[in-house]
Amino acid sequence: MSSQQGQPPATVLLIAHTGRPAALHAAQDLAHRLHAHGVAIRALPDEAADMGVAAVVSCDPQRPADGVDIAVVLGGDGTLLRAAEITRDASVPLLGVNLGHVGFLAEAEAKELQQVADSVAAGEFRIEHRATVAVRVLMQSRELVTGWALNEATVEKAGRERMVELVAEVDGRPLSRWGGDGVVCATPTGSTAYAFSAGGPVVWPDVEALLVVPISAHALFARPLVVSRNSQVAIEVLASSPPAVLCLDGRRTIDLPPGVRVEVRLSDQSVALARLSRSSFADRLVEKFDLPVAGWRGDRG
Repeated sequence: MSSQQGQPPATVLLIAHTGRPAALHAAQDLAHRLHAHGVAIRALPDEAADMGVAAVVSCDPQRPADGVDIAVVLGGDGTLLRAAEITRDASVPLLGVNLGHVGFLAEAEAKELQQVADSVAAGEFRIEHRATVAVRVLMQSRELVTGWALNEATVEKAGRERMVELVAEVDGRPLSRWGGDGVVCATPTGSTAYAFSAGGPVVWPDVEALLVVPISAHALFARPLVVSRNSQVAIEVLASSPPAVLCLDGRRTIDLPPGVRVEVRLSDQSVALARLSRSSFADRLVEKFDLPVAGWRGDRG
């Protein structure tokens, strides 16, 4: 994970779940504050219409990130993951304002809109590049589809009735067979998302690694794994297994017939996140998960 200093932007893309009143009002408020700083503001056509702010101009829906210097995202982690789909190819950094619950990917809270506007307009933010996973789905060596994810790619059972039967491979060698609900292949950024809920470890974002976390597996060896940044993980759905589904960041799904092979590795293409605070990742864990730290004395010299 690399970091660089931001620059004062000429144009900001606002992304919000405008169907929710809190997000709509926050987007309108922030648009007025950014406009007061002389920053040009764009939004997706439907969202711009919902905002009803004269300073907000509709962007090209086919190329929404063209000509944009930074995107400010108002909502929860789901909204930020949607924004990553929109901006990743243009390498536009994302700054999240949390309107949801935990909001682990967000950098600010709704009450901090003035600080967000001031900091963005002045270029007072840092840009971190977060790893993503690249995914290929193959059947008998024929590539069916490709995809990517910022948090995780999961292979899961398609129905409730039966376990999905999987074989995991690392770097071209079979590792274990699992029957269960599925398996999560996560980035360090995604280690606090689905992988965490499935019992995986929390991994600091600057660690270059890929996580493999079985979900409710019925197997002797079903521990979470942390593999090399250069490793490739393959998950094969056995021919005798019921159908499965591939889910990317909880947003994009692909049906997986029995006999299919899913290959996952860390991608060379990252997602840029804008940071306002210089607080450590440990501080973020304590804040977001409300961890008990009373009694800590630290290094008193």
